[in-house]
Amino acid sequence: MKKIVKLSLVFLFTALILALNVVPSYAKSQKESLADRITPKTVLAGALSLLVWPGIGQAINNDKSEKVATHVVLGFIPPYRFWSCYDAVVDRKDGYWHGRI
Repeated sequence: MKKIVKLSLVFLFTALILALNVVPSYAKSQKESLADRITPKTVLAGALSLLVWPGIGQAINNDKSEKVATHVVLGFIPPYRFWSCYDAVVDRKDGYWHGRI
């Protein structure tokens, strides 16, 4: 009988813990999602960065001139075009490396 009571208590507490973890959180995220930042303007900027030259998309997105210049210079490295395209499409503003890039 004691074994059945112990097992039922273990089952009850396990079910209680699982039930408490299933309830979703209603706190809104402070960070905007990636889909909120992609607009037709940023898609055009990304396409121009990929097809024409890296840095054009950052200039269209009104990024700082240091970031635009960095993308233009690194555009000589062919794989960098894809990163520049992604950077322009999602309109990354926090892409700075201690204020340098």
